Amino acid sequence: MLHTWVRTAGGPLIVIPKSELNNWTGAEDDDGPVETWGDYGRACAVEGYIGTVTVGAQQALVLGDEPAMTTYLPTERLFLRWAAAYSEAELVTAARQALVAEPDWDDDEDLKWEVREAVVLFDSAIPGAELQPDDRTIIDLEPGEYRVRGTYIKDEDNWMILVQLQPTT
Repeated sequence: MLHTWVRTAGGPLIVIPKSELNNWTGAEDDDGPVETWGDYGRACAVEGYIGTVTVGAQQALVLGDEPAMTTYLPTERLFLRWAAAYSEAELVTAARQALVAEPDWDDDEDLKWEVREAVVLFDSAIPGAELQPDDRTIIDLEPGEYRVRGTYIKDEDNWMILVQLQPTT
């Protein structure tokens, strides 16, 4: 594969500031309703493609809705979520073409997110202190405020969720 893809066991992915990893408890108790499953339950409560939850003293970005493999394209500041495609190369090309064509971003998938340091993308069910190198990818973002927008794009062969970060300053 050309890019590092993060998988999920079925729940949302999360993007947490690196210094707050030990504050993320993941799925603490899966015997009751999902709302009681610790931090994982908080991530599952996010509706739609994107949302935020507080972790320690900062905000984490939740990538919800679909349990899709996800990678980050740094040049485009884009989380690319793989819903369906024949190949990684075709999906990445389709995502870049969609950005050039200026996609219709969903009105209800638009938020502000402040970033102070590098962030880590991983499955929200895993406690941050227990992450293994193969479970995550580290993303070096410039500190600042970002507008985060999401949308679902589908062409003949590629279905994807795009979540783009745009600096606001």
